[in-house]
Amino acid sequence: MKKKQYIVRRKKHYKKKCIIILVLIGAFLGMGLSIYKINIWILENISIDKQIEQINELTLIEEMGNSSDVEYYNPPTDNNELNDYWTYVRLPLLKVDFSKIKELNNDTVGLLRVNGMSINYPVVQTTDNDYYLKHDFNKNNNSSGWVFMDYRNDIDNLQNNTIIYAHGRINKTMFGPLKYIFDSNWYENTDVYTINLVSEHYSTLWQIFSVYDLPTETYYLTSNFASNESYQRFLDTITSRSKLKFNYTIDTNDKILTLSTCFNKTDKLVVHAKLIKRQVIGDANEN
Repeated sequence: MKKKQYIVRRKKHYKKKCIIILVLIGAFLGMGLSIYKINIWILENISIDKQIEQINELTLIEEMGNSSDVEYYNPPTDNNELNDYWTYVRLPLLKVDFSKIKELNNDTVGLLRVNGMSINYPVVQTTDNDYYLKHDFNKNNNSSGWVFMDYRNDIDNLQNNTIIYAHGRINKTMFGPLKYIFDSNWYENTDVYTINLVSEHYSTLWQIFSVYDLPTETYYLTSNFASNESYQRFLDTITSRSKLKFNYTIDTNDKILTLSTCFNKTDKLVVHAKLIKRQVIGDANEN
């Protein structure tokens, strides 16, 4: 009887010991995997930083003065000079020499600058909305991805809604800075409510009118509309969602730009802006 009890105790002890060993092995494997992922994240960030530095060195950006061939889009009818629109349309447009960066990546279609934030990147575009979620500007595998335009859009022949995506990196690269758009420091500085988007053929300026976060959906990613009525419903919806008050009028005569990024694991952060002026800077028939 005592021998049986001893064997049972030994078996229980052995089982307990095995469980402890398995738990320790699992913990070490989990720790090793975490360390591996952190190292990969660090290496990817270093690679992105080097690419950004190289791009900045190769990209010549000039400010252009207003000229007679500037097109002004859907200005307010009240002609009130205190309206922010009239302040923003006096801001300079940009001209970009894309020749050297297009040698690095021939998917480059433009350059995006969000004023008041460290967002100043070449925009790429390919035949889907997946590739540049996991590839950097040099087309290497990289979870940082890059700033890319929706494959349905044409940067020179604007649809109702032009959409640009990027990851919201915690190291403030890509669209990482957009997460701070709700901070009072940004909102209280009305001089920075603008976005420049430049292609080889056109330079455009956009005025931000709506900013919000929401669970992942596809509605705000609609690029074109079958009727003015459906477009107006869309504009009313995205305007009413804004968590910041801009007091701008938006209607179906407007073209809009949408920036989309991750806000957290389940939600997206969205910025909408309307086109306020555009200027031809190259032969638009070249492409």
